[in-house]
Amino acid sequence: MAKYVGALDQGTTSNRFIIFDHGGQIIAVDQQEHEQIFPQPGWVEHNALEIWQNTENVIQGALGRANLSGSDLAAIGITNQRETTVIWDKITGRPFMNAIVWQCTRTDEICRELSRELGQDGFRDLTGLPIATYFSGPKIKWILDHVPEARTAADNGEALFGTMETWLIWWLTGGPNGGSHVSDVTNASRTMLMNLKSLQWDEEILKTLGIPRQILPRIAPSSDSGTWGTTLKGGPLRARVPVCGALGDQQAALLGQTCFNKGEAKNTYGTGCFLLLNTGHKPVISKQGLLSTLGYQINEQPPVYCLEGSVAIAGALVQWLRDNLGLISSASEIEDLAMTVKDNGGAYFVPAFSGLFAPYWRSDARGVIAGLTRYVTKGHIARAVLEASAYQTRDIVEAMNKDSGVALSLLKVDGGMVANELLMQFQSDILNVPVVRPKVSETTALGAAYAAGLAVGFWSGLEELRKNWAQDKTWRPAMELPLREKCCREWQKAVDRTFNWVD
Repeated sequence: MAKYVGALDQGTTSNRFIIFDHGGQIIAVDQQEHEQIFPQPGWVEHNALEIWQNTENVIQGALGRANLSGSDLAAIGITNQRETTVIWDKITGRPFMNAIVWQCTRTDEICRELSRELGQDGFRDLTGLPIATYFSGPKIKWILDHVPEARTAADNGEALFGTMETWLIWWLTGGPNGGSHVSDVTNASRTMLMNLKSLQWDEEILKTLGIPRQILPRIAPSSDSGTWGTTLKGGPLRARVPVCGALGDQQAALLGQTCFNKGEAKNTYGTGCFLLLNTGHKPVISKQGLLSTLGYQINEQPPVYCLEGSVAIAGALVQWLRDNLGLISSASEIEDLAMTVKDNGGAYFVPAFSGLFAPYWRSDARGVIAGLTRYVTKGHIARAVLEASAYQTRDIVEAMNKDSGVALSLLKVDGGMVANELLMQFQSDILNVPVVRPKVSETTALGAAYAAGLAVGFWSGLEELRKNWAQDKTWRPAMELPLREKCCREWQKAVDRTFNWVD
């Protein structure tokens, strides 16, 4: 019997393949970055074919590092950057253009027009989402409106749409030679095209956006015992392995953090920052600017829903400090630089590089550094960069407390930035709740592995997964109330300065 499960983590900046054992421990990892393409300000693209090639490379790399073969894997799960949109020719497998990334704001005019006609919440009761550039539906419309070959192929039944898990499942299971065209419920819920209750594509929204139903994938559970096909013997695994689990990256982290009970929450600090709260088997439509979304669905069991707060720029701000300003040469250096000062020196950095997401949803906002004086040094700027993720998280928690009616009492955290202990302590201080980091911090990939493993019986159920979770470290609040209130008040003043920058 196969002893391991593989998880493909297709992120915004890189692909990773991670092999897990039955205890949820990492056996091997391989990673490869892909190009970030910026055709003009506010536009972000990825080369989908490069991502597929890198997928093949990291699968082979991780197997090689562990001295394993593809047949040693019981199943493969996929987790992915959500909302990123690709449309391709189903005969040749070639995309009609680069993938439009979730951060891209080129659909702003489409969204403004829809909002003028329907109101920003025109689709919220159906989809749980506001009309915003974030989601896939407007990106599909943009491609079909601006790439004539894509529109012709779509109308002729020769084009396929997918978010990145759909694109990779299709290639892993055969591509042009019978690949499975499928999306799981969590990714489908991020398109602004899926009805939250029926878990099917909404025909009225498709008609409004001019999107042909035939280009869309079949919607399936996140963990599907029916499987979507197997990898090919001639593919990167050199074996037939079931592909049967997929979740958007933030929902995968929810599963990996074993937030299976209503009221449990996790926050992931990656390129962006994403806080999800399990709301049980019924969707809660937010009144505070949050998203109502699918958490996960295991086979044919009732789906689990979430409230989500999404922040566009978190770890990406550290990369910006490194790549655009050159204040640090590696991301890990920011903590040492920030620790050269005792506070932010009065400086606040609001990274509204592509507008503000939850709870504001302001595409007209742009980034600001506020409160600058001659006293401020690069250490204060570094600290303000880190604190920005914590303040944005607090904005979301405040909204979530109001929507759910229950005050957050503990926050589980994961993602690359949780290694930064200064940030974690400040997050606990500014939220005034304990912050808990698990021993296995790769919870996104672990969640994808869990979804696939559950589908093939590698794990028996959710209780067995819960036993795998273990605490690594807890940070407890140590900030006095007057200072916390002063900091949050000044942060809000800085946020207000970002509004109305784009006419």
